[in-house]
Amino acid sequence: AHHLKADNSSIYVRKRATETNVKTLPLNNSKVIMFATHGLISGKLFGLAEPALVLTPPKTGTPKDDGLLTASEIAQLSLNADWVILSACNTASADGTGGQGLSGLAKAFFYAGARALLVSHWKVDDKATIKLTTTLFDILSTTPGISKAKAHQQAMMQLANTTAFAHPAYWAPFVIVGE
Repeated sequence: AHHLKADNSSIYVRKRATETNVKTLPLNNSKVIMFATHGLISGKLFGLAEPALVLTPPKTGTPKDDGLLTASEIAQLSLNADWVILSACNTASADGTGGQGLSGLAKAFFYAGARALLVSHWKVDDKATIKLTTTLFDILSTTPGISKAKAHQQAMMQLANTTAFAHPAYWAPFVIVGE
């Protein structure tokens, strides 16, 4: 939030991070939308036929809010976002249909109106992901005119040059798509 200069009213965590809120908020007013949660590939959870983001489940699930924001539900959102950041595992990985390319999750955000995505190809480390995204936003805010892709490249290089996150498993899962 600090790096995006967002106020507390625009941060949805714990009890506020619900599927109902995502579906009812005026997200088309947001230029940057970030989900820091778990990403699920279709078939990884019994009965899950499509990829999803895990949100806070209600005490009693309903067809409209079961705590999983699926690709088909994402595609129905109305976005006008320059950038959607999916800080979660497997948000760009194959959807299990045998095809290549972006997962149904990433495609759904484009269909909903996102112009660029930061997505991951495999499981991510929480601490490395925080470091990567905050470094990315630091670079964007201090380097006028730099592209998202160039800032992402520089953030990855900074992580690669540290002792704690030098291995590519920490910084390589994320890619920018759509810029």
